[in-house]
Amino acid sequence: MNILIVAVGGGLGAVMRYLMSEWTHAYLSPSSFPAGTAVVNILGCLAIGLLGGHTESLESFSPQARLFLFLGVLGGFTTFSSFGHETMRLLREGQMFHGLANVGLHVCIGLVAVWIGYRLTHA
Repeated sequence: MNILIVAVGGGLGAVMRYLMSEWTHAYLSPSSFPAGTAVVNILGCLAIGLLGGHTESLESFSPQARLFLFLGVLGGFTTFSSFGHETMRLLREGQMFHGLANVGLHVCIGLVAVWIGYRLTHA
């Protein structure tokens, strides 16, 4: 049942990502800058911050609602929100090294992995 909950939420999030990105490119940024991705990632981070803070302070969401919203909808919308949420949790818990390592791994190693992937397909 949990897989179905995440799948439905993920599908909804992916459609929301597509629509928001298309709207952003059509109305705000017809240039080559990836404004749609930036808007989606920033909105996803705001949403996970609001929902995460609400959940922690009020313990108001059931485990299934958390799966649907956090892993499903927001995971389909943008995994960058999870990255931001997890990094902030580490920093709030005083785990500065782990928080900075999380940023370094995702950003630096992630970009290197994309570069390696391109090099391997264009060798």
